[in-house]
Amino acid sequence: MEQKKSVWEWIVDIFAQYHTFYFEGLKFTVLLGVVSIVFGVLLGVIVSLLRLSRIGPLRWIAAAYIDFLRSTPSIVQVSLIYFGGTQMFPKIPDMLGLPSVFFYGVIALSINSSAYVAEIMRAGILSVDKGQMEAARSLGMPHGMAMRNIILPQAIKNIIPALGNEFVVVVKETAVVSTIGVGELMYKAGIIRGITFKGLEPFLIVMVFYFVVVFTLSKLVGLLERRMRAGD
Repeated sequence: MEQKKSVWEWIVDIFAQYHTFYFEGLKFTVLLGVVSIVFGVLLGVIVSLLRLSRIGPLRWIAAAYIDFLRSTPSIVQVSLIYFGGTQMFPKIPDMLGLPSVFFYGVIALSINSSAYVAEIMRAGILSVDKGQMEAARSLGMPHGMAMRNIILPQAIKNIIPALGNEFVVVVKETAVVSTIGVGELMYKAGIIRGITFKGLEPFLIVMVFYFVVVFTLSKLVGLLERRMRAGD
């Protein structure tokens, strides 16, 4: 009678046979995280400046944007942007030479991240002494130039650790784009589950991958934060 395999033995067998699937998924996970946080920061800076604008309607629009994105599930945002984008703008990904699932997945993650980055950036800007803006204006520097050359560089330095933590969060959030078919870790685990008919072991392996990546990134962010404090 054939002996039944344990969970550990199944994990070893599945990883040995399908490790290339996991590493390919890991590549997409990291790529999604990096690209999404870059665009999320750029959009978040714009939203934070609108949030701090002296023009009331711009402040209200930015506040509504932030509150809406922070109050709705990211998986709903991903589905809305993907299905809405492919229906209204189906040719844009092809023009850029990108798969539509990857293109709209990045857009969804970037937009979601931008709401959190905007609040991080706003807090960083407000942490800079108001006297510096007043001093720049007294020297005849326009508000935009003072913000760009004096306030923003200091604010960005203050929020680098928080942005690092946001990057860690975005890497974990990439799992939601598996619902639209992006070939990241969760999607690859789903394929392996369908091949092996094992529901537990493929996702245990994915959990280890996520743990290693996120734990490493968290330690790097912590190291960066300690070095910045030591340099002050």
